[in-house]
Amino acid sequence: MAKKKVLRGEKDSLVRKAIPFSLSFGVILLDQFTKWLVVLSIPHGRIGAQFFGDFLRFIFVNNPGIAFSMGKDMPDALREVFFTALPLFVLAVLVAYYFRSDEFSRLQRWAIAGIVGGGCGNLIDRIFRPEGVVDFIDVKFFGLLGMERWPTFNVADSSVVVCGLLLAFSLFFGGRHRGTSRTAASGHDSRGTGPEAEGAGGADGSAGSQGSHE
Repeated sequence: MAKKKVLRGEKDSLVRKAIPFSLSFGVILLDQFTKWLVVLSIPHGRIGAQFFGDFLRFIFVNNPGIAFSMGKDMPDALREVFFTALPLFVLAVLVAYYFRSDEFSRLQRWAIAGIVGGGCGNLIDRIFRPEGVVDFIDVKFFGLLGMERWPTFNVADSSVVVCGLLLAFSLFFGGRHRGTSRTAASGHDSRGTGPEAEGAGGADGSAGSQGSHE
């Protein structure tokens, strides 16, 4: 009976942890769909549309680097290692730790799922698009930080940055949540009184009495 409770508790915990990954799949689908639309409708290097004057523009460019065009001038071999193999390894470790840990709050789990979705979205491009990741969101930056326009980005970049900031603020101000699901799932009382103790008491009255005082 206790074993069934443990298994049921572990299954419920796994389901709860898996639910935020619906956000990951949503980010991947939206990211790839918008990139497909851009490639289909905007000539490479051209502006497809702009809004609020030239504040927001949609422009089709390929980025062989990482987020916001960083590292685009690195040699091809180094780009394969640092921008494909290494991120894939980091994402795998992050997901594995996510499912093994009970220390993340609900908000932190959703934020991690958003980071994973954004990371996977750009990894798909790096693996299947030899010309590089598709970027298309171009925003005017008014000379701040010495940049007239912010480096062109995409939906996946946005998800990684927004969810990464959300996770960082959550960890800094709220810390990590100490989960109690495993203790609750086990069905054991911290005092050591359960079906096993009651059975022992039935077999030997004095032993049962002693166990209850302990």
